[in-house]
Amino acid sequence: MTLQEPIYDSSKPMPAIDLVSQYELKAPGISGKTIVTVRISYGPGAATPPHRHGGCAVTGYVVSGTILNKMNDEPMKVIETGGAWYEAPGCHHRISDNASTTEDAVVLASMVVDTDALEKNGMGALMQIDPEYL
Repeated sequence: MTLQEPIYDSSKPMPAIDLVSQYELKAPGISGKTIVTVRISYGPGAATPPHRHGGCAVTGYVVSGTILNKMNDEPMKVIETGGAWYEAPGCHHRISDNASTTEDAVVLASMVVDTDALEKNGMGALMQIDPEYL
């Protein structure tokens, strides 16, 4: 599937984000970290504004549907059901859209975050929308 890169449109619906799990990691070498998993439900045409995940390392997995995904200045990717990606800490997630205007899409995202940052900033530690889109 080849699609043109969309420009973020604030009139598009935002996806619903639900907490699936949150566990403080206690293994040697990874203390002070928490893993958080969220379910991101994109309705038809839904889009997330450009954002970053701070110091989080992120993996995303498309449970259903098709997602348009662009990181930093890399080319946009079309990720279908069963596809996955990784975001390094500080990565700029420029496009995160449902590719369909008629079908839903669902993503599971797991983020490893500093426990202190999560306790201090709550869910704000997991995602920071670019200021021009607030």
